[in-house]
Amino acid sequence: MLNQIDLSRTDLNLLVLFEAVLETRHVGRAAEQLNLSPSAVSHGLGRLRRMLGDPLFLKTPKGVEPTDRAKALAPAIAEILAQVRGVVATAQPFDPRQSTRRFIIGAPDGISAVILPRLLKRLDRAAPNVDIAIRQLLPKQGEHEPGLAWREALDELESRAMDIALIPTDDVPIRFTRRALYEEDFVIAMRAKHPLARNLSIERYCAAQHLVVSDTGDAYGFVDNALAKKKLSRRVALTVPNFMFALATLADADLISALPRSFMATHGAAHGIVAREAPIKLPHFKLTLVVPTVALKDEGLGWLVGEIEAATAPKRR
Repeated sequence: MLNQIDLSRTDLNLLVLFEAVLETRHVGRAAEQLNLSPSAVSHGLGRLRRMLGDPLFLKTPKGVEPTDRAKALAPAIAEILAQVRGVVATAQPFDPRQSTRRFIIGAPDGISAVILPRLLKRLDRAAPNVDIAIRQLLPKQGEHEPGLAWREALDELESRAMDIALIPTDDVPIRFTRRALYEEDFVIAMRAKHPLARNLSIERYCAAQHLVVSDTGDAYGFVDNALAKKKLSRRVALTVPNFMFALATLADADLISALPRSFMATHGAAHGIVAREAPIKLPHFKLTLVVPTVALKDEGLGWLVGEIEAATAPKRR
């Protein structure tokens, strides 16, 4: 990417700046993250643009968006920074009790809402000054092949927009390290006094009004696939954008929804929501921690992977 002449006058901090702008998609937020002024970030971007011969980031009403060239460079820059961080981590061993690092974890909210409470308890004891940011991950709409549905999450890992992804598939390329956390399935959620709480036959299930979690509003999902195999169908009366919104809605409506079992066990009772076994076979999935293998040269990241594994261990089946 850089020739010898460039390296003789290249500031490594420019690559760190590139990473921050790529992650935040905003010059001001990148400046806050790096403890710099927005003008300093803009000036640094100017130097980087001249060095790489590309605009790199284009202004939008909401911030900036990377150019195709920036997207192409992102994996290489992420690998360079991961290697440098690995060298530094080796020279100065990571101490969670003293660290003030900020890690970014990407996950669907039905997963992060289960793992985060237990993880935070562990970090409060072992790493009181380490900060965590959660990014909401969503599968590609209309894509039913797991390896393709979560490709954007893998791209974000390689661009260092986040450090770790927690996704419901283990179908990832070999350049990623994957750790199985637990297996998950779905139950049918409804308010405790719902008419179907005592008798959830397949006929009553199909006749009920259903709620589906869908960020785009697309009502068709894996439940409909399972029903179609038996030549059955249902009415989706409502879609909501995330699982926590689903719980709040189910508490005050005669709707039912297929939700992850562990998510329901963690949050259902607080909302007065009960879980019933589905009257039809629904798919299981493996929850997998995914991280670029090269990034594990970072001792701090390796430590966080271990903490997440420990936090999810009680839920393994």
